[in-house]
Amino acid sequence: QVQLVESGGGLVQSGGSLTISCAASGRTRGDYAFGWFRQAPGKEREFVSAISWNAGRLVYADSVKGRFTISRDSAQNTVYLQMNSLKPEDTAVYYCAADFRGVGSNDGRDYDYWGQGTQVTVSS
Repeated sequence: QVQLVESGGGLVQSGGSLTISCAASGRTRGDYAFGWFRQAPGKEREFVSAISWNAGRLVYADSVKGRFTISRDSAQNTVYLQMNSLKPEDTAVYYCAADFRGVGSNDGRDYDYWGQGTQVTVSS
């Protein structure tokens, strides 16, 4: 079992920045990828970004490309999502997920474990 705990969410003004993080604990041995997904009220969950087991592959949704940066600290079993130039449409609950295939997929069905989410609210 792997436990994922997100942190760092909050309220930020449009154009501002925020960095959220996700710490993994439990069965953390192995080459696993991390993904970030988000879900806004009344909308389906959508892919945001993913990072492969060795950080050699980074994937971004078109909506966040150039504004968000994913990174990982494997020694700390932590993944980060730095979000710049935030827009009101970025408002959502952001979820971290772990995929033991290690690739870094944009499909939520490929992920084995999920965190509880952290709320990010961007005011206009």
